[in-house]
Amino acid sequence: MELKKAIELRTSIRTFTNEKVSVDDLKEIVRRAGLAPSVNNYQPWMFTAITKPETLSLMADKVAKKLKEVPSNNSIASKNVLSQVEWFATFFENAPAVIAIAMENYESVLEMGVNLSHDEINKMRNFPDMQSAGAAIQNILLTAVDLGYGACWLSAPMIAKTELEKIIGISEPYHLISFVAIGKPSKTIQPKPKKSIDEIFKLIE
Repeated sequence: MELKKAIELRTSIRTFTNEKVSVDDLKEIVRRAGLAPSVNNYQPWMFTAITKPETLSLMADKVAKKLKEVPSNNSIASKNVLSQVEWFATFFENAPAVIAIAMENYESVLEMGVNLSHDEINKMRNFPDMQSAGAAIQNILLTAVDLGYGACWLSAPMIAKTELEKIIGISEPYHLISFVAIGKPSKTIQPKPKKSIDEIFKLIE
């Protein structure tokens, strides 16, 4: 599939068939993720593919329990809102595969020459490590489309980050930052409308 078509077809897929994602396809998806640009070519990422249903269910359960600990504002809508958020945070349980993206902290050479902490420098540079992660995640999403799958990028499960890291086996120097759920779409979903080029483009000559 040409790149332009993959970009235009990509949309968030949250319901899947039971068809498995082959190990070869998962490896190819991660291989292309690893080709993404990263700050100073640091390549601070590690990818773990989870396909075991029992593990995915356990992970979803940990997320759901964490969400129940979030204080409600006691509004009339709060119960419905929290229920909806829970579904969006745990639907990965029914995906044939989930890729967990973990990162290690990028240590800038700037840290050796200034009296600033890693966190201060990272904030000052607008989090180049997380920007690198976004580039890798985009490669995952586009490769999924290219190989005939659907995918969805999830950040909500990170509410249970510590518990999920233990289940997946992520430890220092890496820390979990995101999931991508992958599988064959259960139905055709049209990409959502995007802003026009006139709305998002500015030229300074």
